[in-house]
Amino acid sequence: MKVIIPAAGYATRLYPLTKDKPKALLDVQGKPIVTHIVNKIEEIEDVDEIFVITNELFFSKFEEWLDKLEHKLPIKILNDHTSSNDDRLGQMGDIQYVIDEEDINDDLLIIAGDNLFNFSLIPAYEFFKQKNKFVNALYDVGSIESAKHLGTAITDKNSKIIMFEEKAEQPKTTNASLGIYFFTKSQISLIKKYIDEGNNADKIGYFLVWMLKFEELYGFVYKEKWFDIGWNESLEQARRDFKG
Repeated sequence: MKVIIPAAGYATRLYPLTKDKPKALLDVQGKPIVTHIVNKIEEIEDVDEIFVITNELFFSKFEEWLDKLEHKLPIKILNDHTSSNDDRLGQMGDIQYVIDEEDINDDLLIIAGDNLFNFSLIPAYEFFKQKNKFVNALYDVGSIESAKHLGTAITDKNSKIIMFEEKAEQPKTTNASLGIYFFTKSQISLIKKYIDEGNNADKIGYFLVWMLKFEELYGFVYKEKWFDIGWNESLEQARRDFKG
């Protein structure tokens, strides 16, 4: 299994903190956010390589981070060669960039580089292996107001996703996507198909809405704390409550 960590956004909602530093490298309890993510990934025995995709502005920052990082798995930093919000590839575009550059043809785990979680990835991975289908990790954020800023999913009694919405004005559930996605090897080609059809490449959530029309998708609901580092208040909460 390969892992892609998209970290090419510009995080303008966190300015001035992220004007000269990527969100994924902000410190939480003594380590950059992305270091905590890597530590969780390394618990999955089947993972053999991690790719971090960033932009021209922050590429050297990630190289400096990697030079100092103690890690068990091979990690490669890729540059999508964008330099602003105006020319960004979007999350799906960055993922496809890595797939093309590294010729990925394996099961794939995608974890957004701007979230933190107190749980292990192993239960969701075992569920993914059992189903041999796409799995999206979910978490009940507890309020409709919070859900408005996120992708949300309704699942049936068998954990199959029967509805997905991206940043709905009136979400029908508070079960939110965590930015943690398990793809089977056979589903990777769908990403290119989605982009080639001219669909919105900005967020994976829009891709899930599209994929739900013809693929079986499953949700794995976590109970342990999850932090979406989208604004200053959530960053401060993570700095207080994240267990590391």
